[in-house]
Amino acid sequence: MRLRLAVAPIMALLITMTAWPPASAAAATIVAADPHVTRMGRVALEVDGGVRFSYPGVSFYVNFEGTRLGATAQASGDQTYLDVIVDGAARKVRLAAGRQTVVLADGLAAGKHTVEIVNRSETWQGNAALLAFDTDGTWQPAPALPARKLLLLGDSVTCGASIDRVAGEKSGASWANPRASYGMLMAQRLNAQVQLVCYGGRGLIRTWEGKTNELNLADYYNMALPTQPTAVPWDQGDYRPDAILVAIGTNDMTVGIPDREQYVSAYVSLVRMLLKDHPQAQIMLTEGGILRDEKQAALRSYIVETVRRVGDPRVHAIASTGYPGDALDGHPTREQNVNIVNDLLPQVRAVMRW
Repeated sequence: MRLRLAVAPIMALLITMTAWPPASAAAATIVAADPHVTRMGRVALEVDGGVRFSYPGVSFYVNFEGTRLGATAQASGDQTYLDVIVDGAARKVRLAAGRQTVVLADGLAAGKHTVEIVNRSETWQGNAALLAFDTDGTWQPAPALPARKLLLLGDSVTCGASIDRVAGEKSGASWANPRASYGMLMAQRLNAQVQLVCYGGRGLIRTWEGKTNELNLADYYNMALPTQPTAVPWDQGDYRPDAILVAIGTNDMTVGIPDREQYVSAYVSLVRMLLKDHPQAQIMLTEGGILRDEKQAALRSYIVETVRRVGDPRVHAIASTGYPGDALDGHPTREQNVNIVNDLLPQVRAVMRW
């Protein structure tokens, strides 16, 4: 059963939209939706020029000339973490609940600087917004994104969960690091932009607890912000991926191997939706980076049967290797995420002829 959600009256947009008039290069403050800010990932634009987001990996890029950069931000709770990368040097920032000002860079040498802000947290940990940026200098033209586009659909592994695990600490939002996830690493190596459309604990037909009345992949695939009980829809026309990689199924298998016919039928339905929404894309299905042994074999056979039933030359099965995580956490480690890229990249290149 699929959860019915109310839809907020907010327009979900991406990267190249310029709904707000550009600020002059000399303006000290600009809204986050200003064309001087490049965005990558699924967002919702608010009426005041703020940009709301919840998927990990959503990124903002700003170029300016000056010595400092600040931002006005808002968070639904205290579990939103951002990476702030100034001239290539990264630090982790935790947002407090509510509206706040954040110093992104200060005390820089006078001159031109580049800043990247990346959402680290998963959507179930809350949503946040960047409302405005301010500087003591001038704004420079927004950087361009790569022409190639990837869309990765998955669960917590795709989100980059637990990559920055720390011995003696309780696992949580601070451990996530989508920049070190296989998806964003793969995008870097392919010189592509990427959307991580992922949700920890969810599967194709059921959650890790076996629940079918919560969001699963076919639901959040269609959402810009899959917040509950009110979600913001996503217009699939706002991002046209060249390649779609689906890495789902680990959570479906947690309570046992699901019924073959039920699972394959659901997968066929999802793939046909992807084919219809994105006639330009090649679609690759894989088992993900955790499953091994009989569960991996079952999911692999379900994928092969899905590809056969769909019968479209744009749909491909590619193989994953299952990794055990480590003593601290069952999610793939930082090094194992690199291994996942090494496993998948040659297969993706072969399909895409890149």
